Amino acid sequence: MAKVSLRWPPLKKPCRLLTVTTLKTMVTNMVNRLDCTMPTIQASEFKAKCLALMDEVASKGEIWVVTKNGRPIAELHPYRGGRSTSPFGLHPKLEISGDIVEPLDEVEWKALA
Repeated sequence: MAKVSLRWPPLKKPCRLLTVTTLKTMVTNMVNRLDCTMPTIQASEFKAKCLALMDEVASKGEIWVVTKNGRPIAELHPYRGGRSTSPFGLHPKLEISGDIVEPLDEVEWKALA
């Protein structure tokens, strides 16, 4: 097992060295505490209760996190509407005029600089 020379907390008095495994565990625990606001469900349970959970999400508007081996892999959230009708996700009132592919001549190029 590799030792990391990181000391936490950064104090002047001696403290233990953190191993990579300990550091990973600490980070995982912090992330899990941050994600605790959303309900979670294991993938196997999600598979069994998928349709009922989808109805619940649609009616209550909750966001569910699907986990596999304790790690988040997907979110189930209510549908918010269709895709954007504007090209390339641009603002709907934006209009493209002229040839946007044609190279600029030298005078126009200098004006942009």
